Order: sequence, then C-alpha cells, then structure tokens
Amino acid sequence: MANEAVIIELHGDAGDVTRYTVASGAAILKGTLCILSDIRTATASSAASGKFIGIAATDKSATDNSTNLGLFTNGIFDIITPTTAGAEGAIQAGDLVEISGANMVRRLSGAAVYNGVARAAGRALETATTAEVIAVKIGGFF
Repeated sequence: MANEAVIIELHGDAGDVTRYTVASGAAILKGTLCILSDIRTATASSAASGKFIGIAATDKSATDNSTNLGLFTNGIFDIITPTTAGAEGAIQAGDLVEISGANMVRRLSGAAVYNGVARAAGRALETATTAEVIAVKIGGFF
C-alpha cells in the first residue's frame, strides 16, 4: 500500500492502541487506515466509505500467522486526500472526514452526517482540496 498515515501526536495512553482480529494471511503496514469488516475484525481500507476503526500501530506480515493487530485509536495523524474532488467538496478545518479509498480521507458527505457519525474517521485540523496531506484528529470524539 502507499500513503500510510504518519503520526503527528499520540493522545491518551500512547494512542490508545486497541487489538483487533485480522486475517492471518493479510499484510498490513504500520500507518494503514483500517475499517471494521466483522465483529471486532479489521481490514485495510480499500474502498470509499468504510467504517473506520483505527490506524495500524505496527507492520503485520502476510506470512507471520498472526491473527491480531493493534490499532491507534486516539491521536493526530497526517493523512492524504484523494487526487480528484468528489461531490462532497473541499475539506475545511473542523470538518468530519471519512475513508476515501486506501489510506485517504475526504469530507464526510451530508447523508453520512445525517445518518450519524458511524463512518467518520476523524476531524480535519486544516483545509485541503485534492492530493494534499492534512492533519486529522482521530478518537476522543474528535
């Protein structure tokens, strides 16, 4: 994967790492945005609008036979925005953001906000348009 999130600041207890189940054959790099795929099961983000649950705290090899992975759930991270603007428009500082493919975030759409913040990945701490790296606060109710 590419464009993994970069730690700016960890909050709580060193980022409040929480363990999730992962597939033993999955390769997940440190900094990968992860989504919930089943009961307390994490997968790497790959499509838009997944239900964000955290950022991989360590590398997980496809051949290590491990079936769990710790995810950062509280902190500020540099995360990239998509290369093309969607209907949701530019991100403004303070906007809620959601997964927008592999390791990217976009402004949370109005429908997602109306339906609750289940898809929210965090809160943008700066303004961005396309293909920009921005600081995003995750966890701690943003």
